[in-house]
Amino acid sequence: MNKSKIFKALLSVAVVSAVPFIANAQKANWQNLDLRTDSTFGISTEKAYKELLKGKKSTKVIVAVNDGGVEATHEDLKRIMWVNAKEIAGNGKDDDKNGYADDIHGWNFIGGPKESINFETLELTRLVRRDQTRFANTTDANVAEKDKADYEAFKARRADLEKQLAEAKQGLAGISGFKNALDAVVKKIGKENPTLEDFKNFKPSSDIEGRIQGILVQQLEKGSFADFYEDQIKEGYDYYTRQAEYNLNVDYDPRAIVGDNPNDPKEKFYGNNDVAGPDAMHGSHVAGIIAADRTNKLGIMGVADNIAIMGVRCTPNGDERDKDVANGIRYAVDNGAKVINMSFGKAYSWDKAVVNEAMKYAASKDVLIVQAAGNENKDIDKENNFPNHKDLDAKTIASWITVGASGPKDDETLKASFSNFGKTQVDVFAPGVQIYSTVPGSKYKNLNGTSMASPVVAGLAGLIRSYYPKLSAAQVKEIIVKSVTKVNHNVSYKKGDEEDAESVSVPFSDLCISGGIVNAYEALKLAATYGAKTAAK
Repeated sequence: MNKSKIFKALLSVAVVSAVPFIANAQKANWQNLDLRTDSTFGISTEKAYKELLKGKKSTKVIVAVNDGGVEATHEDLKRIMWVNAKEIAGNGKDDDKNGYADDIHGWNFIGGPKESINFETLELTRLVRRDQTRFANTTDANVAEKDKADYEAFKARRADLEKQLAEAKQGLAGISGFKNALDAVVKKIGKENPTLEDFKNFKPSSDIEGRIQGILVQQLEKGSFADFYEDQIKEGYDYYTRQAEYNLNVDYDPRAIVGDNPNDPKEKFYGNNDVAGPDAMHGSHVAGIIAADRTNKLGIMGVADNIAIMGVRCTPNGDERDKDVANGIRYAVDNGAKVINMSFGKAYSWDKAVVNEAMKYAASKDVLIVQAAGNENKDIDKENNFPNHKDLDAKTIASWITVGASGPKDDETLKASFSNFGKTQVDVFAPGVQIYSTVPGSKYKNLNGTSMASPVVAGLAGLIRSYYPKLSAAQVKEIIVKSVTKVNHNVSYKKGDEEDAESVSVPFSDLCISGGIVNAYEALKLAATYGAKTAAK
């Protein structure tokens, strides 16, 4: 998902002061708090545990985290990881005959015999690479009539790629300049982690050093230098480097690492059993939001209390491939997952049909899919974000929830500035701003994104299926959508990602189907009535 908005203001020293300081965190666990009692627009999870679930029995539910990797040894995740009891760890054999040897905690569809993919291209890059070979000798003058539509699509994609690559290179140059200037100032100060007072006492010898001083004095009023440097400078530098060198580079193709035929959508048995992979930051954070151990008095508490997390690695640092997404869904379904969280999405699709078929398969097996809406602040009713359900049957859509991200305050800022929306494509909103959760090394970190909102809802779905196991996936979705806290006021957002973009104010009900924020307390109350009806039949 596109993070460029986070770093947009880092393109030059002159505008860095406009950057919001990400480390200015909300209270940990705010997503589980209650609006009325805590004055924070969480989903009332803690209230539900105290008033509705105390003393009640539940059954363990498997929730698959189809993502970039999960650290199974994390202190807050190791007790709640799914363990394939039919498999003997480390013997190199497929003991349960499911086609995947040693899949103890799940499977990695972007790994090979020796290593795993970390960086990948965007789908846009892959499509341009494919078609530039096909149309190498084609011009507007000689294009065949039968190829005109494809040729026009290729030209539009190539223009999009060139634009994004130019922006990435500009971004890298800008943040590199700021980073170099800041590093020079820090060297003069003589401390690895200067304090606010150190920057106030610094005597600049140039205009650039003066601007650096002013920016850091402003930023360190809100947090530490180490946090600012890690969350803004290093992350921004790494982001633009990945974009320029990997994501948007038509000459880069790491798929040989896997050893499969990436153009064969029917191929299913490839990959390895390393569910963490080379970068488990994103997936571990998602897993913790869903079900981090609520009993160990460490770190954080996930939404759901009786969950087994299955790690299904199918998304790299770049765009996921449709083949891997489809196989990841089928693997999760076939190995017992009742909820699948998919915190990913992309603007282009290579083979939408293969993903659609996997979605239909999940629905036929009574598995609920929860998907992040995306972080580009766009209306996905009008602009594509894949996967989507624009051409799927009602049964499949009934087992699939798309989630936008909300903030902690019940005011015009409730819609997260980055969150995609859509009156027909997004079902609900959930907390996705400054969510504190698990990251590799048994550590914790605040992250923003619909990637964080989606697992809040996946955790809630797992919680409902755990305490009311007879409810179907479609019923669970219906309960979650019907029980939202309705938002009866307008929210503001910018139309576009430029600093001078027009700000508009719209009813929250224009942003999603339900018109509200998910609420665990109300959902569990409603689930009890569904459960009573099911038991009476």
